[in-house]
Amino acid sequence: MNTRESTSNHSSIDCVDAEQLPSVQKLLNEFPSGQGLRPWSSLREICAVLKMQPVNDPQLCDQVFQHVLVKSGQQVHATGQQFEMLYLVNSGFLKTIALSDAGQEVVLKFPMRGDLLGVDGIDGQRYASESIALSDCDLIMLPFHKLTTLGRECGDLENLIYCAISRELVHRQMQIGMFSGLCAEARVARFLAALAERFGQLGYSSKSFNLRMSRQEMGSYLGLTLETVSRTLSALSAMGVINVNRRTVDIIDAVCLKTMRRIPPSFLNARNEMRACLH
Repeated sequence: MNTRESTSNHSSIDCVDAEQLPSVQKLLNEFPSGQGLRPWSSLREICAVLKMQPVNDPQLCDQVFQHVLVKSGQQVHATGQQFEMLYLVNSGFLKTIALSDAGQEVVLKFPMRGDLLGVDGIDGQRYASESIALSDCDLIMLPFHKLTTLGRECGDLENLIYCAISRELVHRQMQIGMFSGLCAEARVARFLAALAERFGQLGYSSKSFNLRMSRQEMGSYLGLTLETVSRTLSALSAMGVINVNRRTVDIIDAVCLKTMRRIPPSFLNARNEMRACLH
């Protein structure tokens, strides 16, 4: 791919047939200009987002990939859609969902900066899940055919691709293991602790942040009901571990969140007792 030619023509997607990908073209058509977003990133910059060492080939590092802005609530890819590319989150917050056998939405993960979307589409050449933006997001589009073609020319890039995909799978396994065997309240506590740690790694505050997901979506991800999530957040607040104001969470005792095994029943009942007093 010629870098100079690519940067002078931002209206096309390299290695992607736009007519076969109406949803991708729709995202591109809605890409706003003049909002400070960079429409292209080099492979070197992509490695920085992934927090991986760049490949040693200087010419390859100058290969560029296009950005696209996805608005809050907008779909990135749909279940069953033909797989053509991976999406790297440059900024923003999303949810990846699948449908259960009963047709209910199940949240699989909440991707943030440095995460890849669409890995589950590689095997069957169709996406097995759906990704939706929970905030305005800046995504970098990585046409898979282009990546594999370049990977055959450079072993370092091929290894980088495998490592990035493997990291997504390992991260998912670690998430499952983290919540395994924990009671409902401990799952919520660990989730908040992990989210705070992730925000800190990205350079944001790990002590105060907004929950982009709803309590319903949090419950779906943790395998809990909306009522259980709400009750647990109220109990953690009553214990002085966190402070909750709508979707804003302030972490007061991070150690307690990471180590909590169970919340005393008296705190879990505090919300119901408060309601009873109001009536």
